[in-house]
Amino acid sequence: MTRSAPLPGLRLEKRHFNALDLSRLVAACAVLFWHYQHFFVPPVDYQFHVNRQVVSPLYRELWWLFDYGHVAVQYFWAVSGFVFAHVYLADAGARGRFWLARVARLWPLHLLTLGLVAVMQAAYSGANGTEFIYHHQDARHFLLSLGLAHYWGWQADQSFNGPSWSLSTEILAYAAFWLLLPSLRRSPFSMALMAAVLALALFFVKAPDGPVLTCIGYFFGGAAVYGAALQRGLKAGVLAVLAAALTLAALWLGLAWQWGDAATLAGTFAALMAMLAVDTADRDDRLAVARHLGDASYGVYLWHFPLQLALVLLLDETLGSRAIARQPAFLLFFVGLSVLAGFASHRWFERPAQRLVLKLARRGREGSAVAV
Repeated sequence: MTRSAPLPGLRLEKRHFNALDLSRLVAACAVLFWHYQHFFVPPVDYQFHVNRQVVSPLYRELWWLFDYGHVAVQYFWAVSGFVFAHVYLADAGARGRFWLARVARLWPLHLLTLGLVAVMQAAYSGANGTEFIYHHQDARHFLLSLGLAHYWGWQADQSFNGPSWSLSTEILAYAAFWLLLPSLRRSPFSMALMAAVLALALFFVKAPDGPVLTCIGYFFGGAAVYGAALQRGLKAGVLAVLAAALTLAALWLGLAWQWGDAATLAGTFAALMAMLAVDTADRDDRLAVARHLGDASYGVYLWHFPLQLALVLLLDETLGSRAIARQPAFLLFFVGLSVLAGFASHRWFERPAQRLVLKLARRGREGSAVAV
């Protein structure tokens, strides 16, 4: 089926944001460093504090990744908002295709890793009497996870493939985007900005379901940046100045005021502005080699915990110790293995599964049309 021409005035002339794609892969890898501390958590049935400074290899050189890699999740949300605005605002048929596209892209790998983690957690629990890191491995959390509803406020805590919590909250941001799409088309910047400010304001005043509110806030913040670009265009110099100003604001908020949430907000959009500045300056598309690197970020993000759990099971069984994880070579091995898994997953599982889901949906629609 041929798609109609893009709606006028709702899509930037620049089709590909290569630096932004590359940054998604870098952000996924940043999360790996934050979660590397899991290797040093013994079999306990309660929260265990890891002294990252003592046990993490290369901590002196990479302390900022080990201590702050988790804020890459907020960056993912902001980038998603920008990308969704770029893809869907000008697509006249977006609302009809939106959810099928999301299911085909997200659920196959989520379901695969969910099942694998459930099996390996059972093995770990059988050997140690408790679960590894995420302790809510029950039927209720499994059923919630099947629908990616496991971090909407009904959960006791993270469960099964724990990092997927951020994907669960993002589903609600998608729903808000889908509902607001007609209004966003009429006023891309102001509508997205209002949604972002409302969600983040509720978060900062400690309203319930803070993770969901932050996700929606960052997501629509990214969409608002896209709306501003539609109105004013993308100018590398302006973006670079904004990135520098937001970086200084993040440092001031974090160091002088010890206000981590506000510093993360400023730093996230500083990074987004910086990547957009690079993309805007790249008029000859010299960064085209990075165009598809971001495709692996979803796989890196969802595979790294199952891989970590598999390595822990192997180390506990064969060596009886995880001391090897304190070696720099093992850190590089884990990060490299996760990245390779991300690329392999995208090529040999995610894309084929996506095509299969879309093909089955198309057949279903054709069958329904014939029956009528």
